[in-house]
Amino acid sequence: MNLNCSLWQDNSMSVKRFAFARFSEVTEQCFLLFTLILLMFLASLTGNALIALAIWTNPVLHTPMYFFLANLSLLEIGYTCSVVPKMLQSLVSEARGISREGCATQMFFFALFGISECCLLAAMAFDRYMAICSPLHYATRMSRGLCVRLVVVSWGVGCMVGLGQTNYIFSLDFCGPCEIDHFFCDLPPILALACGDTSHNEAAVFVVAILCISSPFLLIIASYGRILAAVLIMPSPEGRRKALSTCSSHLLVVTLFYGSGSVTYLRPKASHSPGTDKLLALFYTVVTSMLNPVIYSLRNKEVKTALRRTLDKKNVLTRR
Repeated sequence: MNLNCSLWQDNSMSVKRFAFARFSEVTEQCFLLFTLILLMFLASLTGNALIALAIWTNPVLHTPMYFFLANLSLLEIGYTCSVVPKMLQSLVSEARGISREGCATQMFFFALFGISECCLLAAMAFDRYMAICSPLHYATRMSRGLCVRLVVVSWGVGCMVGLGQTNYIFSLDFCGPCEIDHFFCDLPPILALACGDTSHNEAAVFVVAILCISSPFLLIIASYGRILAAVLIMPSPEGRRKALSTCSSHLLVVTLFYGSGSVTYLRPKASHSPGTDKLLALFYTVVTSMLNPVIYSLRNKEVKTALRRTLDKKNVLTRR
């Protein structure tokens, strides 16, 4: 459906309001997608909130690894909440519009949580490296102060990149069309609506994506390269199994997050298509956030025990 953008332009003819494209013209398909996304969204919120709560309320989990995991869960909650509510509204309502300011706000928070998660996953890999390669010095080197600083730096980098990119994109003029061929205000579909030649802007966004995605990923690769080298020289098979087991959940989360993000933001522009981009975005905004609590709880006995205790406490309080 073509929208009349002239109704949403000011005297400078720059679009001041956008609208998200429909997922489908078939009402039944939209309702089915709404139901599936809502269920995944609720599962993601519940799972991540339970993991964060279980870690904060169980002293036995007050270690660097679980401190980072609790912060990862909080980031996942913010990550999905920055995108999914508006997406759900657009699926079942004719109110698909969003103001320029609202779009900029959504883009900022999406970038904030996404880039912060990239950095935090690198910090978690460094923590595993210290635990396996320097076990005798782990407790002193991975102090609470260092862990807090790593988390603050992760959030700080996300905030700076989010502010910088949002300001950079929305300093442009948008002459129309005003329909965003996506379900949230992501960088590529918003740039496609800008006036004139945006090749320099696209190049700048691509460079930032490489730095923000590739740099933490290289740190993760370097950490796990050292971990693998240390594991291979361990004399005990049980020690090797335990070391690899503590890393498997994190590796799986990294693969899901970086895999979908890299395919979305680092592949050539010519290979982009709205349908593929929406499917990938749906995967890394909803599916991975839903799977992360499952991955960590299924493969970690301490997390499962803490979750069971938290749920038992909740049941007791409910009965009272």
